[in-house]
Amino acid sequence: MAKFLMFQGTASHVGKSILTTALCRIFFREGLRVAPFKSQNMALNSFVTADGLEMGRAQVAQAEAANLAPRVEMNPVLLKPTGNQTSQVIINGKPVGVMSAAEYHGGYSLKAFDAVKSALAKLSAEFDVIVIEGAGSPAEVNLKANDIVNMRVAKYLNAPVILVADIDRGGALAAVVGTLELLDDDERDLVKGIVINKFRGDVKLFLPAVDFLEAKTGKPVLGVLPYIDRLGIDDEDSVSLDDKTATGGEINIGVIRLNKLSNFTDFDSLAGEPDVNLFYAKTPAELDAADLIIIPGSKNTSEDLLWLRENNFVAQILSKPVIGICGGFQMLGRKIFDTARTESSHVELDGLNLLPLETTFAAEKFTKQVTLDAVDFEFLGSRIHAENLEGYEIHAGVTNIAEKIIAAGNVFGTYVHGIFDNDSFRRQIVNAVRRKKNLPPLEVTRNLRAERQKNYERLARIVRENLNMELLRKIMSARQPRN
Repeated sequence: MAKFLMFQGTASHVGKSILTTALCRIFFREGLRVAPFKSQNMALNSFVTADGLEMGRAQVAQAEAANLAPRVEMNPVLLKPTGNQTSQVIINGKPVGVMSAAEYHGGYSLKAFDAVKSALAKLSAEFDVIVIEGAGSPAEVNLKANDIVNMRVAKYLNAPVILVADIDRGGALAAVVGTLELLDDDERDLVKGIVINKFRGDVKLFLPAVDFLEAKTGKPVLGVLPYIDRLGIDDEDSVSLDDKTATGGEINIGVIRLNKLSNFTDFDSLAGEPDVNLFYAKTPAELDAADLIIIPGSKNTSEDLLWLRENNFVAQILSKPVIGICGGFQMLGRKIFDTARTESSHVELDGLNLLPLETTFAAEKFTKQVTLDAVDFEFLGSRIHAENLEGYEIHAGVTNIAEKIIAAGNVFGTYVHGIFDNDSFRRQIVNAVRRKKNLPPLEVTRNLRAERQKNYERLARIVRENLNMELLRKIMSARQPRN
């Protein structure tokens, strides 16, 4: 039977995803069959598996760190916020409906726990170790009764829990002590250790605080992990956008930060180009310096199209080169129809009229991995040619043009997420902008897949060096079978 290890946090964005990723790579390198798991994700960053099922991006990175193909059992429940306190609920990779927070937490989540148990059973039968990630904090007492991602999972498996706190945001000691205080006795007993994450400076100066925490809580501090700059690993949700800072570069690319922005990880590879300064714009004025504007994916294309108009983005979009991805692609067309009111109450909306296409929303979502060729289409006066590009599609709209990429002069759009992860294509697009600015083109110098593997190795090394792995293994081995 598999051994379990669970990371829970004192809050969101404290490093649970990254630690899960690190342990997946560490255990993989030790020759163990290891799989990641998060029972319920709430995020607009999602991925499509080889069998056309939708799951959270964070578990995709964790699977890659474990040398596995992503599979929906690693994230059986996905919630994608749609607006007005509602979310699309996805179970085992397929949408089952849109629910309000009251509907979901008022009873449906406990039904969804059946999918969680089924997924855990499948993974437990195949793997030596399952590294589990919680969500938010287990001490959110208002959500606790219907929780299916934190202590309900830990108690179901009798899994040892490591509590993670982010010292970079301040208040880490109080967060740890307060979280433990708010847990029930049986939940507190499952917490077997503490990790302090994102520490800057001389760790020796923090040792008195370690002694205090261990004395106050009776729990060992397994490690004080340093702040790691430029991780190069996909983030789970848009909270991390606040941490993304632009770097100096000759090419300025502005991504419009839509209200319902989805799959912003599409642009991380662009941000990593040495000559690219990529930033997220909340106002039209922030796009003044942009050489290229990207309209990203959206969980609510209709509402975000109206938001663009209401916030005066249209003039900027019409004045500069622009790329639309998924929902952004739909916005570039002439019309958007939603007679079934799939997304909103707006039956018909005028698009930006930059591409000759129309989109009609349907109830059924299209989710599929794709391979495509970008054969000699023109963008900014440059000819783009790249073959065997890989990506995936997630959309409910049906557009009246079959091609995967549509271009017209200074504009191109596509439904394909992950298209910039293809090295040659990405460099050709940036070079087109360079030529437009009378700058010489640059050669392809990056191999994104190799970079990601190096990033996993770097993360694993740093965590291994700063975490008490011997004690961690004892904690995992001491786990008693669940009742």
